[in-house]
Amino acid sequence: MHKKFAGIAAVGMAGALALGGCATQKDEPAGGASAGGSHASVKIMVGGMSKVIYLPAALTDKLGYFKDQGLDVSLIDTPAGVTAETALIADKAQGVVGFYDHTIDMQAKGKCLESVVQFANVPGEVEMVSSKDAGSITSAKDFKGKKLGVTSQGSSTDFLTQYLTGKAGIPSTGYTTVKAGADATFIASMKSGGINAGMTTDPTVAQLTKTGVGKVLLDMRTEAGTRKALGGLYPASSLYMSCDYVKQNPQTVQKLANAFVKTLKWIHTHSAQQISDKLPADYKGSDPSLYVQALNDSKRMFTDDGLMDESGAKNALNVLGSFSPAVKPKKDQIDISKTYTTEFAQKADAS
Repeated sequence: MHKKFAGIAAVGMAGALALGGCATQKDEPAGGASAGGSHASVKIMVGGMSKVIYLPAALTDKLGYFKDQGLDVSLIDTPAGVTAETALIADKAQGVVGFYDHTIDMQAKGKCLESVVQFANVPGEVEMVSSKDAGSITSAKDFKGKKLGVTSQGSSTDFLTQYLTGKAGIPSTGYTTVKAGADATFIASMKSGGINAGMTTDPTVAQLTKTGVGKVLLDMRTEAGTRKALGGLYPASSLYMSCDYVKQNPQTVQKLANAFVKTLKWIHTHSAQQISDKLPADYKGSDPSLYVQALNDSKRMFTDDGLMDESGAKNALNVLGSFSPAVKPKKDQIDISKTYTTEFAQKADAS
């Protein structure tokens, strides 16, 4: 099941992790949940349930793979513009389906998070330019003085926008960051001229291109496009959790990994239409065929084993270390090996 949040106050991640720790439910001894006892309950925040980049969350639920593992998982959708980390405070969730780069950002701030299943080693993000501005914006160098849309300040779309503009020689004061959200709010911002360009994902990309409101400028749904834009792979969509929770609940984390890796393999052996058929109707909007197109355009971004690409993790640190006020001064002190683990995905893949 999944719940929708509204009106969550913006609060820092440090508090979120503190409260998240209070919510930790330690694994039962061997012979507990997995041997016919009560199911382990886990709450997972999702940074946008209908976003294709976070597809494995809802799909795993609909395929019944959480229940197969003896898990009672609640997927909690965060509203547009609110980070999953902020929402953690409101419900004391145990995990986040979000972008891996936040684990690096939080280590720089003294907090330990780690990716336990890596859904994709590319962002799945697309820099869209308004069709009205397509003639004057042909590369990131043209972002100077423009209004650039991101999901919210401090989001991964904000991180990537800062990197692209910085790489083009444009300081953060050289453009205007606009909180454009996703889906309908992003589309409305582009239609009205509230943004000249912006970073978003499918199915918003498919809607913008079909209606002619926007055009693709930089496509980071593929390895080639990601390497061109960011100089290498950039691990993104993942399940990450506090390091303390992972240490204290290895059995539950393994069951989550088993379920998610099975889903990743299912994605690679089924068509976009078959995937769409498993998902709720409200994810597809008024044009289900457009949603299938969005899935078809994006589903190749997903790994089939849940494993982190080591070089990609290092590149994510290089990207953040080039501009982030939190990461840049501590770049050489960041232990990248503590931001992810492949232990659980490897075991899931082997089984």
